[in-house]
Amino acid sequence: MSSLADKLKALGVKTGSSLPTPPKPASPSLESILAGTFRSNPLGEVFVAEKSYGAEYFHGNASPFSASPPALIAEWAKDARISNLEFSQFAFLDTETSGLSGGTGTYAFLVGAARLIDGKFVLRQFFMRDPAEEAALLEELANFLAPCEALVTFNGKSFDAPLLTTRYSLHHIPLPFKGYAHLDLLPLARRLWRDRLPSRALKYLEEHILEFQRTSEETPGYEIPWLYFDYLRTGHADPLAGVFYHNAMDVVAMAALLNHVGELLADPYNGRVTHGLDFIALGKLFEDLKRWDEAARLYERGLELGLAEADFSVALRRLSSLQKKRGDINRAVRLWQEAAAKNHIYAHIELAKHFEHHARNLKAALKWARLARELAEQADLPNYIRKHWLAEIDHRLARLERKAVYNQKT
Repeated sequence: MSSLADKLKALGVKTGSSLPTPPKPASPSLESILAGTFRSNPLGEVFVAEKSYGAEYFHGNASPFSASPPALIAEWAKDARISNLEFSQFAFLDTETSGLSGGTGTYAFLVGAARLIDGKFVLRQFFMRDPAEEAALLEELANFLAPCEALVTFNGKSFDAPLLTTRYSLHHIPLPFKGYAHLDLLPLARRLWRDRLPSRALKYLEEHILEFQRTSEETPGYEIPWLYFDYLRTGHADPLAGVFYHNAMDVVAMAALLNHVGELLADPYNGRVTHGLDFIALGKLFEDLKRWDEAARLYERGLELGLAEADFSVALRRLSSLQKKRGDINRAVRLWQEAAAKNHIYAHIELAKHFEHHARNLKAALKWARLARELAEQADLPNYIRKHWLAEIDHRLARLERKAVYNQKT
């Protein structure tokens, strides 16, 4: 796989030497289109754009400011440090790269990072005008991340963090976020919205969860590497404005999304959750954390709001199973009866199990098992599903009938 250097050579671009020598002034220049300055450190010079957001700023319906993430997020992430840190100790980070392949041939030519400074949410974007400035970029980013103890990314555990780790290693610069707690929001977003939304991409969540629309200024992500190659070849910075905007919105959206999720988990009933499937997803998360009472309440709320038939069946099955875990068998039976009235096969089978093993009522168990078989035969099901149900039901019926014969003899 070709490296960035190979791609640049093919495009006729001459990159810097081992010493960080900036290219000739571009027209239009970076500083003429972006609010930023050139910063110097012992490893060279790098362009840094900066923007601050006050407490009055809202990114759609959510603020990028938040209290520390709730203990539930830390519990889900299996890292207690996340709930023990102040918001000012979190850094939000996103990279724009020369490609998506990773490895030593991929550069992070623009890194956006934000953290709380003096009551403002401060975003800094570190940009290298030439690959020779990479060490200076990494050093300046390290200085910005130094006060923090946690990293928040979106798919960053799989991409951004490993990529930056490689770049720091190649330059023999200490990794600034080594040992940090790392909260990746993508897996959490998948847990919460995979059943309702067709995409869990950050921009899609920004539009459909945070209700924020980006302007036409934005450059689509797939165009970004090629715009950077064009900049290296021509020195014209104008097209980069949309790249910086894209990166800035990704970083701010992460902070707003974290705040939004924190509020959902802290109080799901405050009106921010309006879709039944979202309550079901929260219920699953709480159930996985063994917070069964709250999970049951969330499932019930989701069922009350109404769900599609397939979703209703899955949700009801999870709730009734949860009731058994909680030891609330009477509540579980009522739920199975409600589902059975709507011709759900699984509910008939659960009732057959209940009357066989708990109520010790073979007559009722046989009734529910036979009704389940009738439904499986008559329902409009794919053959493999019908075969699955009939195999399970026939096995149960055979055992119940043997028990019934044995009881008659004794």
